[in-house]
Amino acid sequence: MANFLIEGENRIGGELPIHGAKNAALPILAAALLTRRSVLHNCPDLSDVRAAAHILEHLGCTVEREGDTVIVESDDGVYCDIPDGLMREMRSSVVFLGAILTRCGRARVSFPGGCELGPRPIDIHLASLERMGVNIKEDHGDLDCTIDGKMVGTELNLPFPSVGATENILLAAVLAEGTTVIHNAAREPEIQDLAGFLTAIGAKIHLKNDGTIVVEGVETLLPEVEYRVIPDRIATATYLCAAAATGGELLVTKTEPEYLAAVLPMFEEMGCQVKTGPDLIYLKGPRRLRPVRMVRTMPYPGFPTDAQAPFMALSTLAQGTSVFVENIFESRYKHAAELMRMGARIKVEGRVAVVEGVPALHSAQVRCTDLRGGAALCIAALAAAGVSRVSDIAHIERGYERLEEHLSSLGAKITRE
Repeated sequence: MANFLIEGENRIGGELPIHGAKNAALPILAAALLTRRSVLHNCPDLSDVRAAAHILEHLGCTVEREGDTVIVESDDGVYCDIPDGLMREMRSSVVFLGAILTRCGRARVSFPGGCELGPRPIDIHLASLERMGVNIKEDHGDLDCTIDGKMVGTELNLPFPSVGATENILLAAVLAEGTTVIHNAAREPEIQDLAGFLTAIGAKIHLKNDGTIVVEGVETLLPEVEYRVIPDRIATATYLCAAAATGGELLVTKTEPEYLAAVLPMFEEMGCQVKTGPDLIYLKGPRRLRPVRMVRTMPYPGFPTDAQAPFMALSTLAQGTSVFVENIFESRYKHAAELMRMGARIKVEGRVAVVEGVPALHSAQVRCTDLRGGAALCIAALAAAGVSRVSDIAHIERGYERLEEHLSSLGAKITRE
């Protein structure tokens, strides 16, 4: 298992273009099953994306990468099952369920893997698909799904704006018979990007401001498409946190400030200077960070749960007390114990974490607990005195493209061990 060795107390500064969004690329790769040839630009080179490519190849597709472009060829001989080993590689593998059902009329998959962030049941996915005419049976840990004829459009009221469930419904509804209306749908930019890809291949999707999505089923979709994946808003927030934690000055480009409307004010509250342009964000960190009064994670357009851990790392160095309330996942404070190894003062009680800032952190041996928690540990190590060893970095590589190279280009002293 590879580790990062990070020598702290080096300011992060310079200019960095942001890679494509992991959480947009994965459902779009699943949607590539619905057309013959997909050319996807700005598709990040991540372990999760490679896992999605392995699933596509198992299903009978060919996948090639040329730089940041991925080309998916989907011929007529598509299989309808995903073995347990491939499903366990990432949580987002469940999004292939809707795409396979639409393409094949049946699907057999196991429950997905991914980061251990507490219960993330897929019952909303399954209940919605059953309403659309899918017969689902659980067979020794596998889901055996079949359709009698075609899936049918219906009106769905989601109990929670689940991103994954919204994606599966969209993939199922584009070729369903009739109209599907999704109330309380997820509104994340990645949902908008999937809808954009599906529209580019001929789907009829209408996104309403109140969180309702209307999908009019069509008979056929276009055979070829060329599409560009949106920039990664969480990677953007992470690199900005690294600059803020080290008192640095960073310009991120090829990003979308609008996607971070709930995040950028938090940087300003902590004393950072923030300026934005059409596709860029500039941040200059203060000598000493101020605390952030309250961070509440919420579905988009609220503060993203994926940015909670990087901001907690930032708050450990603030001059005062910050409070975090995690409303999305039950077990998303595992990084707190690792940050405490570096001298952070954090108290966790259920969904609430109280962070009392300290003047400085010290180096330590810490372990990545999940993707965003791993990024938080790297941010803390960049600011800490001494050399820290961050282990189990495979979690980080699920969502950050060549993190050590990018940080090194910005002044960090980081090596892979």
